[in-house]
Amino acid sequence: MILIIIGWLGVVLCTMGYLLLSMKVIAAERRVFQLFNIIGGLCLVITAVYSNDLPNVVANLLWMFIGVYALGRQIRNNRDVRKG
Repeated sequence: MILIIIGWLGVVLCTMGYLLLSMKVIAAERRVFQLFNIIGGLCLVITAVYSNDLPNVVANLLWMFIGVYALGRQIRNNRDVRKG
């Protein structure tokens, strides 16, 4: 039951991030958008690993790591702006 909840949480977070981005409620440069992708992707990875669905594991790991990279870049840029 807990894995089903984790899976649905992943779907909701990834979908809400994309929906809010598409509706221009949030921007891709916002941390909240990247956090939706990272946490949602992680939830989907967990359920895919449990289901032994390797293509889904890889796709969501990539989705998650893209979010981690973008978030890291945003944090570095903000830090550089504050220093400069």
